[in-house]
Amino acid sequence: MPESPLSTAQAARAALASRLDGIRRDAGLSGQELAARCGWHKSKASRIARARTAPSDADIRAWCEACGAGDQAADLIATSRTAESMYVQWRQIHRDGMRRVHESTVPLYERTARFRVYASNVVPGMLQTAGYATGLLRSITAFQGTPDDVADAVRARLARSRVVHEGNHRFALLVEEAVLHHRVCDAVEMAEQLRYLQEVMARPNVSLGIVPLGARRTVWPLEAFYAFDDAQVAVETLTAEVNITAPGEVHTYLRAFAELSRTAAYGAAARRLISKALDSVLS
Repeated sequence: MPESPLSTAQAARAALASRLDGIRRDAGLSGQELAARCGWHKSKASRIARARTAPSDADIRAWCEACGAGDQAADLIATSRTAESMYVQWRQIHRDGMRRVHESTVPLYERTARFRVYASNVVPGMLQTAGYATGLLRSITAFQGTPDDVADAVRARLARSRVVHEGNHRFALLVEEAVLHHRVCDAVEMAEQLRYLQEVMARPNVSLGIVPLGARRTVWPLEAFYAFDDAQVAVETLTAEVNITAPGEVHTYLRAFAELSRTAAYGAAARRLISKALDSVLS
């Protein structure tokens, strides 16, 4: 089963640090000698080698040049950027509001042929109605204390969600039953959202499964995650988004998705669960 997304990002940083330290050892330099050649404080090389300090692009270039391995700098910089992009705090992503992050991911959504999405907390973004998205994004903005561009962000989210209705995209979506009852918006908007789920699940390119509360599980509830083809998985935690591209780890998330799919209700059974939630909202 998937390990902690944070541990995945930390492992990537540790692997980079190990490669840099191997270059130092191959050059026959001590940490202090390397730091002196780079013009750093004597402890900096040690902090980088132990993955306690993330190296900048300039640090990596200086490290490689000092070790006579300047030809490896470009590859290591690319590795470093990948490691840093794996774990990005929401406050950083949303520092200018949420509209831009929705717009920036449009190319990813447009080129993805097969989406596999597991939602344990809220309705998946591409299935959200305007009212539901407004309530949710307003809560996120208030909690994070980031700039309020909710109206623009909702429009951008809905525009990105056109992939459900346009192009050659397939969607396999799993939602925990509790998601149908989490009130992230007012009753009228929540009812509209539930009715839309019943509508969209009839589309031939959409498979919507709901994991019943009482289902006997082989996989426990996980963090929400979005799989884009077989190439990338975005995991959503409270504080950060974790982007996973290592094939082995992507496969593990897809395996978890397959296991969760076996416990889900589909078709008429799923509609009954949505209707049950809708009755609760309207009562």
